Amino acid sequence: MVDGIPFARAGRDELRAEVAGLLAHGEVDRARVLLLADADDWWTEPPPPAEQLARVPAATTLREAMALLGMGRVADYFAHRWSDPTHLAGLALLQQHWPGARPVVDVACGTGTHLRELARRGCTDLTGVDVVWAKLWLARRFVCPAARYVCADVTATPELGVPRPAYVLCHDAFYFLRDKPAAAAAMRALAGDGGTVVVGHAHVADPHGQPLTPEGYAAVLGTDLLYDDAELTGALLAGRPPRPAPAAALHGSEAVALVAGDPLAPAPVDLGEPLGPLRPNPLYAGGGLRWPSGRYAAEYGPRSGYLPARWPDPLPPDAARRRLLVDLPDAW
Repeated sequence: MVDGIPFARAGRDELRAEVAGLLAHGEVDRARVLLLADADDWWTEPPPPAEQLARVPAATTLREAMALLGMGRVADYFAHRWSDPTHLAGLALLQQHWPGARPVVDVACGTGTHLRELARRGCTDLTGVDVVWAKLWLARRFVCPAARYVCADVTATPELGVPRPAYVLCHDAFYFLRDKPAAAAAMRALAGDGGTVVVGHAHVADPHGQPLTPEGYAAVLGTDLLYDDAELTGALLAGRPPRPAPAAALHGSEAVALVAGDPLAPAPVDLGEPLGPLRPNPLYAGGGLRWPSGRYAAEYGPRSGYLPARWPDPLPPDAARRRLLVDLPDAW
């Protein structure tokens, strides 16, 4: 364990042994550098030099730390998560199927954006699991220090000590998991009898990862409660409940969401209205909307019609709901 985050990732026995050896000799900084260099199996870029990674703990903002980590295009997604349509769809899913007082396990939690929302709304028993230790480090340092984090594969997660029934969430990542039946079984086991498994933004038409058909996801997760991702985003922006749809009607969807087990009740608060303090969306510069990259613009631009091309003056009454104003972490 380094910086309060255990490393139990499957298939990394040599790395784990090397880290343990360094820790045994009090070499915490060198152990941290090794863990910060480890990436997921989809990432194709080489890690930054060790001397650059050694400067990560001194970073004062999320963006500075991600730059030192060499996260590239992934840094764009994490830096601007608070206003992208995929995140809004995830909030709508949480809104409609709220964990309440149940413990939450966020599988493939990334930098903890959803965990932060849950913590700010009063949820207290929060655990984030991801295979990339660096993302968990960022989550703990800059985004949601209230949660605990474990670096592990969902199919080989050590005992987390989470009471059951639990609420198990996996947003914008399930399509990357190669053995989806095993992942679904592990998530059901984490949720326990009477628990809830929520999968958000599972690619269908989008080819990234290893997507399934809507029927394929429904079969793997054992549910017939599905939503179109665009419907979820639209529902949050309109302040209304999202409408579920049968799997057969979702073949044209870019992505779908599914809820298995106890669907639970809607949240007692409106997640479409972000909590303060709010700041102007940093995607706006010089009075205009500026995407961080062409790749980001191609992926999110067509689905972000709620963000006007020019900064409106005066701001409309729904500026926060449309994410012209956003609730960024203090050390964004």
